[in-house]
Amino acid sequence: MNDPLLDDLLPPAQAGEAWALTALYEQLAPKVAAYLRARGASEPEDLTSEVFLTVFPKLATLTGGAAGLRTFTFSVAHARLVDDLRRRGRREPTVPYEPAGDPRTSPSGEDEAVTNLQAERVRALLDRLLPDQRDVLVMRILGDLSIEQVAQALGRSEGAVKQLQRRGPLALRAALENNPDGVTL
Repeated sequence: MNDPLLDDLLPPAQAGEAWALTALYEQLAPKVAAYLRARGASEPEDLTSEVFLTVFPKLATLTGGAAGLRTFTFSVAHARLVDDLRRRGRREPTVPYEPAGDPRTSPSGEDEAVTNLQAERVRALLDRLLPDQRDVLVMRILGDLSIEQVAQALGRSEGAVKQLQRRGPLALRAALENNPDGVTL
């Protein structure tokens, strides 16, 4: 394929003229990027830049005119593509870091203190209940057990468990209304 524009640009580009190098890049880069994109390069624009960083320093020794330039440029592009494909084949794809999903993180001292304080407040409230009420509420809420399962576990009737479940929150409400130490839910 004869390309008179590339034939005209090549001599000044080989002499290191910046305007000619820019013009060569503008002529060939879109074609190189399209080739790399079509072949599945992970970062075609980055690889295109790498291609021209390899091609430009070797222009002075290039022979064959525009056809030689085009052949050499696409040879370098193919080599960069093969390198990219090999590199991706050797390592797992990277994923963005998500701190919220990192199991290696730990809560701040403040978060732990607040959590501990809240747990102490809940324990203090539960201590105000009768032991049977406390057992029923904890099994129902934290254990996620059904009334039937709680009745079996405690050796009580389902009716008794329902009454204890109903009376527990009422006792908590009464305790909170007469709350001398500021324990809140």
